[in-house]
Amino acid sequence: MLQSLIIQNYALISELRMEFERGFSVITGETGAGKSILLGAIGLLLGGRAEARMIKSGAKRCIIEAEFDLTGYQMESFFEDNDIDFDGHSCIIRRELSDNGKSRAFINDTPVQVVQLRTLGSQLLDIHSQHQNLLLSQENFQLNVVDIIAHDQQELQSYRSLFDAYHQAQRALLDAESSLARGREDEDYLRFQLQQLDDLQLEIGKQEEMEQEQQMLEHAEEIREALWTAEQFMQGDERTTSGVLQTLHDVERQLSSIASLLPAADELTERINNCHIELKDIASELNTQATQVDVDPARLEVVNEWLSNFYSAQQKHHVQSEQQLLDLAEDFRRRLALIDNSDEQLEALRNASAQAKQALMKQGTRLTGLRKKAAQEVEKKMKELLVPLGIPNVQFHITINERPEPSTTGLDSVNFLFCANKNGQLQDIADIASGGEIARVMLSLKALISTAVHQPTIIFDEIDTGVSGHIAERMATMMKTMGDEGRQVISITHLPQIAAMGNHHYRVFKVDDDEGTTSHIEHLDAEKRIIEIAHMLSGAELTDAAIENAKSLLSHAQTL
Repeated sequence: MLQSLIIQNYALISELRMEFERGFSVITGETGAGKSILLGAIGLLLGGRAEARMIKSGAKRCIIEAEFDLTGYQMESFFEDNDIDFDGHSCIIRRELSDNGKSRAFINDTPVQVVQLRTLGSQLLDIHSQHQNLLLSQENFQLNVVDIIAHDQQELQSYRSLFDAYHQAQRALLDAESSLARGREDEDYLRFQLQQLDDLQLEIGKQEEMEQEQQMLEHAEEIREALWTAEQFMQGDERTTSGVLQTLHDVERQLSSIASLLPAADELTERINNCHIELKDIASELNTQATQVDVDPARLEVVNEWLSNFYSAQQKHHVQSEQQLLDLAEDFRRRLALIDNSDEQLEALRNASAQAKQALMKQGTRLTGLRKKAAQEVEKKMKELLVPLGIPNVQFHITINERPEPSTTGLDSVNFLFCANKNGQLQDIADIASGGEIARVMLSLKALISTAVHQPTIIFDEIDTGVSGHIAERMATMMKTMGDEGRQVISITHLPQIAAMGNHHYRVFKVDDDEGTTSHIEHLDAEKRIIEIAHMLSGAELTDAAIENAKSLLSHAQTL
């Protein structure tokens, strides 16, 4: 239940503080006094779009705050899920809007996102404005009414999960069929590309190995000549006369000749001898290497061709490494495997899709059964509610037909049919009902829904459009009954018959002064209430007859 509302610097409101009561309350005031501004502020508080132009001229920011008593409404799960403090009773919602266009939202002083505010707001309060009467022509609204009365939320959630699974199975099948069609078109191309990669006999490190071999083959003569020349310098020949080995042998002989005279000569001789042995081994290795270096034009051609094909493959497929080419080859194999095994895979996907649809249709049929049962209840209740509202011969029927294809909402297409006359033909309610009849139907639906969902607060913004006299009184009686049943009902009205029925009465008015125009609201006592209703009856000129009539209306309301 909405307990209090504080508005600061919103539109024409400088500062407004209101305390609300349980039961049925009415709000009245002249056109343009600020009733729509009041609703706009509440809408902003409940997650509506915030704009800087909403701030009162000259102010830097506006604040809207409301306190709700949620005792007994079992909303603890919302606060637990969103990690917000809650004592089980009081909930304070606040919205702040700065002149730079930024807004902040709080629930029990915890900063929250607007979506969280909107989620909680939808559970706390329902504002029914005149434009919502247009919802009556929309199938989603009609279906939602039936679902609320059917209490089928769990069944609907299960259906939606199965619908998602069916949709995914269908998508997987369609994707596989599409991929297969493209694959078959590209099959020859894929096999050709894979064969080219397989011909390279790719492995990590082969590129480096082939490039090194290419270098050796291209410079084989140069390498061999260098090795032989080096060996000749070691061994000696007619060009070098005495090689390194012969020179070391001569050095060793000279040192040996003085070994008896110079003790250190033995150590030097040994060291020279070690060098001579190592260099002799190197000379032998040089000869071996020179012998192994072979000029092989045929092998060079093979290596050059492999590298050319390798570089071409890298360029063609826009890759930089052997690993990427290997991965690409694996992808080609996978795609070809899909083509080769397509019949089995498609059959498996078709079976999965069929099973998913079977489960979906089974759950959808269960949901349809609940809806048809609820539709009968809605038809009965609506007739009971509409007859006292001045439509004694009302016909109200709900058709539930099967859709051509399952949708996210089920297998059903729902349509409200209406006729106000006994022998008239049922037609779509939006096509046949008058404005006053639409208003009475919507009020009856709201009464029906509010009982099912136990929403704490309902605000009706001129739900009485198109009605007057005793019909308005009966609509007021229905709203009063809704309030007496434990919920808070607030009606913004221009009709004195409805205003007189309220347990509490608020008046919105404007004040013009040197600082501009501001909107205010006051809770009327008994005397002021008589004056307000009298003005609603007679206009600006207050007459004795209007006052007596207002007293009569109020007295009559107390007897109902």
